[in-house]
Amino acid sequence: MHNRDESISTTDFSRLCQLIYEEAGIVLGSQKKTMLEGRLRRRLKALEIHSYRAYCDYLFSDRGQREELVHLVDVVTTNKTDFFREPAHFEFLTSQALPEWAAQESNRRPFLIWSAGCSTGEEPYTLAMVLSEYARAHSGFSFRILATDISTVVLEKAAGGIYSTETVRPVPHALRVRYFMRGREPGSTRVRVVPELRRTIEFRRLNFMDSSYDIQIKADAIFCRNVIIYFDRPTQQSILTKLTQHLRPESYLFMGHSETLHELDLPVDPVAPALYRRLHGRF
Repeated sequence: MHNRDESISTTDFSRLCQLIYEEAGIVLGSQKKTMLEGRLRRRLKALEIHSYRAYCDYLFSDRGQREELVHLVDVVTTNKTDFFREPAHFEFLTSQALPEWAAQESNRRPFLIWSAGCSTGEEPYTLAMVLSEYARAHSGFSFRILATDISTVVLEKAAGGIYSTETVRPVPHALRVRYFMRGREPGSTRVRVVPELRRTIEFRRLNFMDSSYDIQIKADAIFCRNVIIYFDRPTQQSILTKLTQHLRPESYLFMGHSETLHELDLPVDPVAPALYRRLHGRF
Protein backbone atom coordinates (compact mmCIF):
# COMPACT_ATOMS: atom_id res chain seq x y z
CA MET A 1 0.00 0.00 0.00
CA HIS A 2 1.40 3.38 -0.95
CA ASN A 3 1.96 6.22 1.46
CA ARG A 4 -0.33 9.18 0.84
CA ASP A 5 2.62 11.51 1.38
CA GLU A 6 4.40 10.46 -1.80
CA SER A 7 4.82 13.14 -4.45
CA ILE A 8 2.78 13.60 -7.61
CA SER A 9 4.87 12.46 -10.55
CA THR A 10 5.94 15.05 -13.10
CA THR A 11 3.71 13.42 -15.72
CA ASP A 12 0.63 13.38 -13.49
CA PHE A 13 1.27 16.96 -12.35
CA SER A 14 1.36 18.06 -15.99
CA ARG A 15 -1.90 16.21 -16.72
CA LEU A 16 -3.57 17.78 -13.69
CA CYS A 17 -2.36 21.27 -14.58
CA GLN A 18 -3.69 20.91 -18.13
CA LEU A 19 -7.07 19.70 -16.88
CA ILE A 20 -7.31 22.50 -14.31
CA TYR A 21 -6.46 25.06 -16.99
CA GLU A 22 -9.07 23.67 -19.39
CA GLU A 23 -11.80 23.46 -16.76
CA ALA A 24 -11.14 26.50 -14.58
CA GLY A 25 -8.70 28.65 -16.56
CA ILE A 26 -6.22 28.63 -13.69
CA VAL A 27 -2.51 28.38 -14.45
CA LEU A 28 -0.51 26.32 -11.95
CA GLY A 29 3.24 26.72 -12.26
CA SER A 30 5.73 24.13 -11.03
CA GLN A 31 6.06 26.09 -7.78
CA LYS A 32 2.44 25.13 -6.97
CA LYS A 33 3.12 21.38 -6.97
CA THR A 34 3.51 21.14 -3.18
CA MET A 35 0.35 23.22 -2.68
CA LEU A 36 -1.62 20.93 -4.99
CA GLU A 37 -0.33 17.83 -3.20
CA GLY A 38 -1.43 19.27 0.13
CA ARG A 39 -4.90 20.14 -1.09
CA LEU A 40 -5.41 16.81 -2.85
CA ARG A 41 -4.40 14.87 0.26
CA ARG A 42 -7.87 15.55 1.70
CA ARG A 43 -9.47 14.14 -1.45
CA LEU A 44 -7.33 10.99 -1.27
CA LYS A 45 -8.41 10.49 2.32
CA ALA A 46 -12.09 11.10 1.53
CA LEU A 47 -11.97 8.63 -1.37
CA GLU A 48 -9.77 6.13 0.51
CA ILE A 49 -7.26 6.26 -2.34
CA HIS A 50 -3.67 5.68 -1.26
CA SER A 51 -1.56 7.27 -3.99
CA TYR A 52 -1.64 10.27 -6.29
CA ARG A 53 -1.17 7.93 -9.25
CA ALA A 54 -4.32 5.99 -8.32
CA TYR A 55 -6.16 9.29 -7.82
CA CYS A 56 -5.18 10.46 -11.31
CA ASP A 57 -6.25 7.13 -12.80
CA TYR A 58 -9.65 7.60 -11.16
CA LEU A 59 -9.93 11.29 -12.06
CA PHE A 60 -9.27 10.69 -15.75
CA SER A 61 -11.72 7.78 -15.96
CA ASP A 62 -15.26 8.38 -17.24
CA ARG A 63 -16.64 8.09 -13.71
CA GLY A 64 -13.97 10.41 -12.32
CA GLN A 65 -14.77 13.05 -14.95
CA ARG A 66 -18.42 12.88 -13.90
CA GLU A 67 -17.97 12.70 -10.13
CA GLU A 68 -14.53 13.95 -9.09
CA LEU A 69 -13.75 16.79 -11.48
CA VAL A 70 -15.95 19.23 -9.56
CA HIS A 71 -14.03 18.40 -6.36
CA LEU A 72 -10.69 18.96 -8.07
CA VAL A 73 -11.89 22.40 -9.19
CA ASP A 74 -13.03 23.11 -5.63
CA VAL A 75 -9.66 22.39 -4.06
CA VAL A 76 -7.72 24.64 -6.44
CA THR A 77 -10.13 27.60 -6.61
CA THR A 78 -10.87 28.26 -2.94
CA ASN A 79 -9.60 31.80 -2.29
CA LYS A 80 -9.10 33.72 0.93
CA THR A 81 -11.63 36.48 1.47
CA ASP A 82 -12.65 38.79 4.30
CA PHE A 83 -15.55 40.95 5.41
CA PHE A 84 -15.06 44.62 4.45
CA ARG A 85 -11.90 43.87 2.48
CA GLU A 86 -10.58 46.97 0.65
CA PRO A 87 -13.04 49.28 2.47
CA ALA A 88 -12.49 52.24 0.12
CA HIS A 89 -14.62 50.40 -2.44
CA PHE A 90 -17.63 50.29 -0.12
CA GLU A 91 -17.15 53.96 0.74
CA PHE A 92 -17.15 54.81 -2.98
CA LEU A 93 -20.27 52.70 -3.49
CA THR A 94 -22.27 54.61 -0.88
CA SER A 95 -20.84 58.09 -1.42
CA GLN A 96 -20.75 58.18 -5.23
CA ALA A 97 -22.09 55.16 -7.14
CA LEU A 98 -25.41 54.86 -5.30
CA PRO A 99 -26.28 58.59 -5.33
CA GLU A 100 -25.49 58.71 -9.07
CA TRP A 101 -27.73 55.70 -9.66
CA ALA A 102 -30.56 57.11 -7.51
CA ALA A 103 -30.46 60.44 -9.36
CA GLN A 104 -30.85 58.63 -12.67
CA GLU A 105 -33.24 55.82 -11.74
CA SER A 106 -35.31 57.49 -8.99
CA ASN A 107 -35.66 54.08 -7.28
CA ARG A 108 -37.84 52.80 -10.14
CA ARG A 109 -36.19 49.38 -9.84
CA PRO A 110 -33.84 47.57 -7.44
CA PHE A 111 -30.12 48.32 -7.57
CA LEU A 112 -28.51 45.15 -8.93
CA ILE A 113 -25.00 44.16 -7.95
CA TRP A 114 -22.99 41.08 -8.95
CA SER A 115 -20.30 39.57 -6.73
CA ALA A 116 -18.36 37.51 -9.29
CA GLY A 117 -16.10 34.98 -7.60
CA CYS A 118 -17.86 35.29 -4.23
CA SER A 119 -15.98 32.47 -2.48
CA THR A 120 -17.40 31.75 1.00
CA GLY A 121 -19.70 34.77 0.97
CA GLU A 122 -17.87 37.48 2.92
CA GLU A 123 -17.99 39.92 -0.01
CA PRO A 124 -21.71 39.59 -0.93
CA TYR A 125 -22.73 39.74 2.73
CA THR A 126 -20.60 42.87 3.17
CA LEU A 127 -22.37 44.36 0.16
CA ALA A 128 -25.74 43.34 1.61
CA MET A 129 -24.93 45.11 4.88
CA VAL A 130 -23.67 48.24 3.12
CA LEU A 131 -26.74 48.39 0.86
CA SER A 132 -29.12 47.65 3.75
CA GLU A 133 -27.63 50.55 5.69
CA TYR A 134 -28.06 52.77 2.64
CA ALA A 135 -31.70 51.63 2.39
CA ARG A 136 -32.30 52.53 6.05
CA ALA A 137 -31.28 56.11 5.25
CA HIS A 138 -32.94 56.37 1.81
CA SER A 139 -36.64 55.58 1.67
CA GLY A 140 -37.74 53.59 -1.38
CA PHE A 141 -34.29 52.17 -2.15
CA SER A 142 -34.12 48.41 -2.75
CA PHE A 143 -31.45 46.07 -4.05
CA ARG A 144 -30.63 42.55 -5.20
CA ILE A 145 -27.29 40.76 -5.13
CA LEU A 146 -26.16 37.96 -7.44
CA ALA A 147 -23.20 36.01 -6.04
CA THR A 148 -21.45 33.42 -8.19
CA ASP A 149 -18.52 31.04 -7.87
CA ILE A 150 -17.26 27.92 -9.63
CA SER A 151 -16.94 26.00 -6.35
CA THR A 152 -20.05 24.22 -5.09
CA VAL A 153 -18.36 23.74 -1.71
CA VAL A 154 -17.88 27.47 -1.05
CA LEU A 155 -21.34 28.30 -2.42
CA GLU A 156 -22.92 25.90 0.06
CA LYS A 157 -20.99 27.51 2.91
CA ALA A 158 -21.86 31.00 1.67
CA ALA A 159 -25.57 30.25 1.39
CA GLY A 160 -25.58 28.94 4.96
CA GLY A 161 -24.18 32.24 6.21
CA ILE A 162 -22.47 30.72 9.27
CA TYR A 163 -19.10 32.17 10.35
CA SER A 164 -16.76 32.14 13.32
CA THR A 165 -16.69 35.19 15.58
CA GLU A 166 -13.07 35.65 14.50
CA THR A 167 -14.09 35.82 10.82
CA VAL A 168 -16.69 38.56 11.42
CA ARG A 169 -14.33 40.70 13.53
CA PRO A 170 -13.74 43.22 10.66
CA VAL A 171 -17.49 43.97 10.63
CA PRO A 172 -18.24 47.19 12.57
CA HIS A 173 -19.82 46.43 15.95
CA ALA A 174 -23.19 48.05 15.18
CA LEU A 175 -23.52 45.97 12.00
CA ARG A 176 -22.50 42.77 13.79
CA VAL A 177 -25.29 43.34 16.30
CA ARG A 178 -27.84 44.14 13.58
CA TYR A 179 -27.02 41.52 10.97
CA PHE A 180 -25.67 38.46 12.83
CA MET A 181 -27.29 36.03 15.28
CA ARG A 182 -25.29 34.29 17.99
CA GLY A 183 -25.33 30.51 18.28
CA ARG A 184 -27.79 29.31 20.94
CA GLU A 185 -25.40 27.06 22.83
CA PRO A 186 -23.42 28.68 25.68
CA GLY A 187 -19.93 29.77 24.68
CA SER A 188 -20.68 29.43 20.97
CA THR A 189 -18.01 30.91 18.72
CA ARG A 190 -20.24 30.90 15.64
CA VAL A 191 -22.68 33.45 14.30
CA ARG A 192 -25.16 33.38 11.43
CA VAL A 193 -26.26 36.09 9.02
CA VAL A 194 -29.87 37.08 9.76
CA PRO A 195 -32.48 35.63 7.35
CA GLU A 196 -33.61 39.00 5.96
CA LEU A 197 -30.05 39.70 4.81
CA ARG A 198 -29.56 36.20 3.37
CA ARG A 199 -32.74 36.66 1.34
CA THR A 200 -31.23 39.60 -0.57
CA ILE A 201 -28.59 37.36 -2.19
CA GLU A 202 -28.95 34.71 -4.89
CA PHE A 203 -26.03 32.28 -4.88
CA ARG A 204 -25.35 30.50 -8.18
CA ARG A 205 -22.59 28.35 -9.66
CA LEU A 206 -20.85 29.96 -12.62
CA ASN A 207 -17.65 28.91 -14.38
CA PHE A 208 -15.77 31.90 -15.81
CA MET A 209 -14.51 29.58 -18.56
CA ASP A 210 -18.00 29.05 -20.02
CA SER A 211 -18.28 30.48 -23.53
CA SER A 212 -21.14 32.70 -22.36
CA TYR A 213 -22.69 33.37 -18.98
CA ASP A 214 -26.25 32.19 -18.44
CA ILE A 215 -27.22 35.35 -16.59
CA GLN A 216 -30.08 37.48 -17.83
CA ILE A 217 -29.09 40.67 -16.07
CA LYS A 218 -27.42 44.01 -16.56
CA ALA A 219 -25.71 44.87 -13.29
CA ASP A 220 -25.40 48.35 -11.80
CA ALA A 221 -22.06 47.31 -10.29
CA ILE A 222 -19.81 44.26 -10.53
CA PHE A 223 -17.32 43.24 -7.87
CA CYS A 224 -14.71 40.88 -9.31
CA ARG A 225 -11.89 41.35 -6.84
CA ASN A 226 -8.79 39.21 -6.42
CA VAL A 227 -10.08 36.70 -8.96
CA ILE A 228 -8.36 37.33 -12.30
CA ILE A 229 -4.87 37.16 -10.78
CA TYR A 230 -5.16 33.37 -11.11
CA PHE A 231 -5.63 33.51 -14.90
CA ASP A 232 -3.26 34.16 -17.78
CA ARG A 233 -3.71 37.35 -19.84
CA PRO A 234 -5.78 35.86 -22.72
CA THR A 235 -8.14 34.27 -20.19
CA GLN A 236 -8.41 37.57 -18.29
CA GLN A 237 -9.36 39.31 -21.54
CA SER A 238 -12.03 36.70 -22.29
CA ILE A 239 -13.53 36.73 -18.78
CA LEU A 240 -13.65 40.51 -18.42
CA THR A 241 -15.09 40.96 -21.92
CA LYS A 242 -17.98 38.69 -20.90
CA LEU A 243 -18.36 40.35 -17.49
CA THR A 244 -18.58 43.86 -18.91
CA GLN A 245 -21.33 42.70 -21.29
CA HIS A 246 -23.44 42.30 -18.13
CA LEU A 247 -22.59 45.77 -16.78
CA ARG A 248 -24.79 48.77 -17.55
CA PRO A 249 -23.14 51.79 -19.22
CA GLU A 250 -21.83 54.33 -16.70
CA SER A 251 -21.80 51.63 -13.99
CA TYR A 252 -18.76 50.49 -12.05
CA LEU A 253 -16.43 47.49 -12.13
CA PHE A 254 -14.54 46.93 -8.86
CA MET A 255 -11.29 44.94 -9.10
CA GLY A 256 -8.70 43.80 -6.56
CA HIS A 257 -5.90 46.24 -5.74
CA SER A 258 -3.25 43.80 -6.98
CA GLU A 259 -5.00 43.49 -10.36
CA THR A 260 -4.53 45.68 -13.42
CA LEU A 261 -6.48 45.95 -16.66
CA HIS A 262 -3.50 47.55 -18.40
CA GLU A 263 -3.24 46.46 -22.07
CA LEU A 264 -6.60 44.68 -21.96
CA ASP A 265 -9.12 45.84 -24.58
CA LEU A 266 -12.22 46.55 -22.52
CA PRO A 267 -15.06 49.12 -22.66
CA VAL A 268 -14.08 50.74 -19.36
CA ASP A 269 -12.20 53.80 -18.12
CA PRO A 270 -10.17 53.91 -14.90
CA VAL A 271 -11.76 56.02 -12.17
CA ALA A 272 -9.70 55.25 -9.06
CA PRO A 273 -7.33 52.48 -7.93
CA ALA A 274 -8.89 49.12 -8.91
CA LEU A 275 -12.09 50.87 -10.02
CA TYR A 276 -13.40 51.26 -13.58
CA ARG A 277 -16.46 52.74 -15.26
CA ARG A 278 -18.33 51.11 -18.13
CA LEU A 279 -18.33 53.19 -21.32
CA HIS A 280 -21.33 53.82 -23.54
CA GLY A 281 -21.63 52.29 -26.96
CA ARG A 282 -19.23 49.32 -26.80
CA PHE A 283 -20.69 45.87 -26.23
